Amino acid sequence: MALTVKQRFFLAILVLAFPLSAISGDPDIISDFVVPMGVNNTLLDGNFFTFTGMRPLINSDPPTNFTVTKATMAEFPALNGQSVSYAVLQKPAGSVNPPHTHPRATELLFLTYGVLEVGFVDTTNKLFTQRLQAGDIFAFPKGLVHYQFNCAENDFAVAVSAFGSAAAGTVSVPSTVLATGIDDEILTQSFKTDVYTIQKLKAGFAPKA
Repeated sequence: MALTVKQRFFLAILVLAFPLSAISGDPDIISDFVVPMGVNNTLLDGNFFTFTGMRPLINSDPPTNFTVTKATMAEFPALNGQSVSYAVLQKPAGSVNPPHTHPRATELLFLTYGVLEVGFVDTTNKLFTQRLQAGDIFAFPKGLVHYQFNCAENDFAVAVSAFGSAAAGTVSVPSTVLATGIDDEILTQSFKTDVYTIQKLKAGFAPKA
């Protein structure tokens, strides 16, 4: 069941009001904000500090594919130097956000609707997992491999993630390992398997014709 406009607005207010406590991955700036090159500072107004890219989500239908709508420095230049960014994650039933890392920021995930199974692995290879309900917040420590899974059979999930960097970066583990041209023999030895298995896994990441 889709959220009403009033419900979505209330949840958005909660998210925006929540203080970001993630450790910054951005350098400090010595000015109030960073003006893009070629832009006259005296001509800036409130529009520069306003991001409207989330508006289509307010009345959107339940997602049919896993989608991420970002408000990072790339989409919202006013964030340059501000050590903060957001992403809205929409996950249909059974969808997975595969294991990945954010090398420059901690992620605070706020689940606004649905249920999610989440987890991360620390540098001692210990797995931390949790099943989240709407209203829960989960912290993924900076740089650690983590994932999210919508374990619901018939309902979608929506989450808002805050990052302590305007450009947190995302490194997908499956595509980084299998779709970047690493030699089959290296992967065969690394995963203690055979070349056929590695090639079959790589085929899943091959460009579609």
